[in-house]
Amino acid sequence: MTEKLITIREMCDVYDVTPRTLRFYEAKELLFPVRQGTRRLFTKRDQARLKLILRGKRFGFSLEDIRQLLDLYDTSNQNLPQMTRAFELGQERLADMVRQRDELNEAIVELEQQLEWGEQLLGNMRNPNSAAAE
Repeated sequence: MTEKLITIREMCDVYDVTPRTLRFYEAKELLFPVRQGTRRLFTKRDQARLKLILRGKRFGFSLEDIRQLLDLYDTSNQNLPQMTRAFELGQERLADMVRQRDELNEAIVELEQQLEWGEQLLGNMRNPNSAAAE
């Protein structure tokens, strides 16, 4: 029984990426489609790797980090140094994301305060009599 291969168009449709994206990942040696003439055909392995690439991108990992994680995925579960490194990368990225979230939350609160102040100021400018009555 042979493995089912999917075309670049099917891969794009399933994973909502462009052909250019797939060619880029192929050039970076993250994907390894089978070539039949000028056609690229993707295996189940390529599909699994693309899922991991897209997840890594969503988490903000660099392509080099993603490559390391893909290398881990392709090895046996007995490779403790690679498993440890993947765990460390995940912890580092999570810490960065939490820091960024906290900074963003602070900026949101500050902007909300500025907008409230601006709203009051505009209200007073539009209705000068109501400001004098207060």
